[in-house]
Order: sequence, then structure tokens, then C-alpha cells
Amino acid sequence: MSNKPVIYFLCTGNSCRSQMAEGFGKKYLGDQFEVLSAGIEAHGLNPNA
Repeated sequence: MSNKPVIYFLCTGNSCRSQMAEGFGKKYLGDQFEVLSAGIEAHGLNPNA
């Protein structure tokens, strides 16, 4: 487990925007933060994400 502060991007299904935000966060903030995304409802993966 990392000692870095955690940033969560939350949305309804975690199928598109929150995953893209997680990717950008990891790219630009990954050295300083642990970046994660999650959804509050079960949905399939958006193939455009």
C-alpha cells in the first residue's frame, strides 16, 4: 500500500469519464498521488473510454 494521498474519481457506472479522468490523473499526478476511479452502480465498460 502506498503512503501517497488518494484521489478518487467517482461516477454512476465508472464506464467512461471517470476512467478517463483516472488515466489523466495517473499520467500527470501519479508521482504524487494514488489515483483511482470507481462507480456506484454496476455497468459495462464503454468501448470508447
